[in-house]
Amino acid sequence: MTAMPDLTPAPAVATPELFRAVFRCHAAGVAVITAAGECPVGFTATSLTSVSAEPPLISFGVGTSSSSWPVLAGAEHVGVHLLGEHQRELAATFARSGADRFGPSTDWSSGPEGVPLLAGVSAWLVCRVVTRVPAGDHRIVIAEVVAGASSGAGRPLVYHQGRFTALRD
Repeated sequence: MTAMPDLTPAPAVATPELFRAVFRCHAAGVAVITAAGECPVGFTATSLTSVSAEPPLISFGVGTSSSSWPVLAGAEHVGVHLLGEHQRELAATFARSGADRFGPSTDWSSGPEGVPLLAGVSAWLVCRVVTRVPAGDHRIVIAEVVAGASSGAGRPLVYHQGRFTALRD
């Protein structure tokens, strides 16, 4: 029996660059988080996680240097939008620094608890913020679902290797 060659790379010192390189290998679903403020805010997130079914809890990370953080820091409710594969441009708009996220090209309305809700998404939730946990240069927001809807149709938008993409058959 022939031994298989070891293709494992040599370990490297943990740096932000290594961290980003490793997580480019990890495919993640794409969501947009929104909150109401003097002006609505929102950002693209790949850190959305279901935490608990009873009670229904979700979590996501948000950078404290994000333009959305000042509003999210005090928001009682947030909107969570799961994007479909046809919504790459919407994801890019909410990911782009300085973009007019709620401008004329974004179809949205005020939903339960005044949360901005995006139209045409695969599913949405309105959640009551339970806590914000400090985590390095981010905060982990844990929130309880209070309302939502799912079209159940279409395929999800995925983030992998630094770009928005679709699942392949």
